[in-house]
Amino acid sequence: MRALRVAGLGIDGRTVILEMVPQRPGERREQFALPVDDDLQAAVRGDLPRLGQVEIEPESQMRPREIQARIRAGASVEQVATAAGAPSERIERFAYPVLLERSRIAQLAQRAHPVRADGPDVRTLEEVVTETFRQRGHDFDCVVWDSRRGEDGKWVVALRWRAGRAENRAQWMFHPGAHGGTVTAIDDHATDLIDPQPATPLRTVPPVAEEPPQVRVVPDDGPSYRPANPPPKRPRKDRAMVPSWEDVLLGVRSPRT
Repeated sequence: MRALRVAGLGIDGRTVILEMVPQRPGERREQFALPVDDDLQAAVRGDLPRLGQVEIEPESQMRPREIQARIRAGASVEQVATAAGAPSERIERFAYPVLLERSRIAQLAQRAHPVRADGPDVRTLEEVVTETFRQRGHDFDCVVWDSRRGEDGKWVVALRWRAGRAENRAQWMFHPGAHGGTVTAIDDHATDLIDPQPATPLRTVPPVAEEPPQVRVVPDDGPSYRPANPPPKRPRKDRAMVPSWEDVLLGVRSPRT
């Protein structure tokens, strides 16, 4: 907005001559005639109720290229408007084509194949995430896909959803290529969605050594073990009486058996 200054008074005495303040040496000074009417007198007195307050919209110092760069990096229209000090309607004019670009990248990334530790999945990212949501009982129709471009120039696709009262967000790095390209997880939420049950190595268990059968030992003072069907006792035979050496010396005969 160019500034004006009073250059003089008109011949009729009812007009103020204004001229534009030069910004460069030798610049032509253009003049303007402003009638001295009730509105001008009210403005000089500061009579705002009579004149009506004029709101001067400050000119935004943020250029369209910078506005689009911020939108492409993931900022919203409201965030850029606040930073630029400009109305959202002005920011939307430059942000609209970039928002379409972000939406297009998000759609392409959903058709990419997620890469896990064992290689890329044959299914797409959308199919894998849909199956994970179905297993957990979440509503996949309420998710929001978006994308942004990082400082390295690579695109990042983001998924936002609500589970209970918690707001969740998962991000993948998008690598365009043949057959839809691939996506790799950036955070834990993204890893968990494409690989909900990661393969973990089984713990090595040493073989159990065979123990010898344990024999039950019955104490002496305890009840004796008696089988239910004891074997029959054999008849005891009387042994022959053998004479001792004293009987032999005395001539005593041993009785016959």
